[in-house]
Amino acid sequence: MRAKDIMTESIVCVNVKETVFDAAELLLGAGVSAAPVVNDKGNVVGIVSEADLIHRAEIETAPRKSWLLRLLDSEATAAHDYVTSHARKVADVMTREVVTASDEATLGELVGLIEKHHVKRIPIVRDEKVVGIVSRANLLGALLSREPDGAVGLPDDKKLRHAVVEAFDKQAWKSRWPVNVVVSDGVVHLWGFVGGEEVRKAYRVAAENVPGVKKVKSHLRSIPATVGMGV
Repeated sequence: MRAKDIMTESIVCVNVKETVFDAAELLLGAGVSAAPVVNDKGNVVGIVSEADLIHRAEIETAPRKSWLLRLLDSEATAAHDYVTSHARKVADVMTREVVTASDEATLGELVGLIEKHHVKRIPIVRDEKVVGIVSRANLLGALLSREPDGAVGLPDDKKLRHAVVEAFDKQAWKSRWPVNVVVSDGVVHLWGFVGGEEVRKAYRVAAENVPGVKKVKSHLRSIPATVGMGV
């Protein structure tokens, strides 16, 4: 799946020439927490969010710093705080360094951008024009779209056991001790020893992801990874 498959296409944009009051009205009316800021050509030049608009002199919510912090503030910092709380143009309060992605970006690339830049949403652009936006909610929707349905034509227990064992054999975390797999009526039972609770959990998750498995009962016992290594 790619950005174009999950993005929200019905988006609202704020023109860079508009005021903070226009932006606040647009965000409130559209029921969104942020919107891309575009120029007259439709190119993304910033993004404005509720966070950019809530610390305002008009409603007496501008940050109030102690005398010590004011003393330590540089002139540039003090000036920036003043502009943020008093400026009337969107261009003065918006975030200019916008993280964008192509509509062909993979979901992995989008998640990477969100985590790297600590943002909640990514404007999607095509030919320098904004065509959509991907938020964390869109990614959750993509996850739900991949939720497996009830298996049809369930494999017999012998085939299911083989599939589970095969799934384990592919993993780098496979235990150096034997793990026995027993399958009865689609229920997988796991017996043996593993080197820690995380490995125990990984065995359960891997078995649960095998098509046809109804349930996993783990009887695996976690023991320290150093046991049996002469430590």
